Amino acid sequence: MAKQTATVAILFADISGSTRLYENLGDTRATEVVAQCLESMTRVVRQHGGTVVKTIGDEVMCTFPSAEAAVEAATNMQEEVCEALPARNPRVPPNLSIRVGLHFGSAIFEAGDVFGDAVNTAARMAGQAKGGQIITTQLTVDALPAALQANTRCIDQIPVKGKREHIQIHEVIWKDDDVTHVAPGLAAPRADGLQLRLRYHKHALTLGEQSGTLVMGRGKEANLVIKDRLASREHARIEYRRGRFVLTDQSTNGTYVMTPAGPLFLRREEMTLFGKGEISLGRSFDEEPTEVVLFEFAD
Repeated sequence: MAKQTATVAILFADISGSTRLYENLGDTRATEVVAQCLESMTRVVRQHGGTVVKTIGDEVMCTFPSAEAAVEAATNMQEEVCEALPARNPRVPPNLSIRVGLHFGSAIFEAGDVFGDAVNTAARMAGQAKGGQIITTQLTVDALPAALQANTRCIDQIPVKGKREHIQIHEVIWKDDDVTHVAPGLAAPRADGLQLRLRYHKHALTLGEQSGTLVMGRGKEANLVIKDRLASREHARIEYRRGRFVLTDQSTNGTYVMTPAGPLFLRREEMTLFGKGEISLGRSFDEEPTEVVLFEFAD
């Protein structure tokens, strides 16, 4: 069969921690769980007009005619495997989760298989995902309708083999509690004119609603360069949103925040800053880090 090229969404989904699944459940029960999981994912793919290209062990690879169909299918996969399947079958572990990665781009179809850059990028997105996550690219987000774009957030920039520039990766938010929350009342919206003061050694910055996004990290591209080997090049960002300053982690090692309510840990998550405290990029406060950013709100 001759090669054909088409622009499609490529999606990979696999069971998170499947090796531990076999260790904890034994071969017979684990095999049953994996089979039910693959069956559920395959059913979701077909419901959204997708095509299963192949299954490899505990992983399914499939294509969709549009980015929208792929993202909706990915969301339904998470709901089905992480929530509905354990509720229906008590033999399925309640902490079962899958990782999903997808990309929308040009792919080559030949002899029932799919090849090309879009496939490699989608596989890389799946490798970036944690259990319960859906990870995709900026190009995919750009191809989504506005309603679905609103349910995504940029979490990192990563190098991809064969590409000169880093690509932005986004997480698709598929459940309400995907965003870190703080105690009620501690992060209430403030009036216009709110200012956030930051201090890192001799560097002092004041952010306001017109300041734009502040990037902290080890790389020279960061607005506030943090000299810690555990910090990513563009580790975290702070931005003003509707009367609040929001800190978003987009790193490998996570961000530690000491707040008036106690310590918090973010890994590809976000939180609203409140009161005053400290931010440590990639290093726990138990290690007594010295490369910390102090923050407090102006009166």
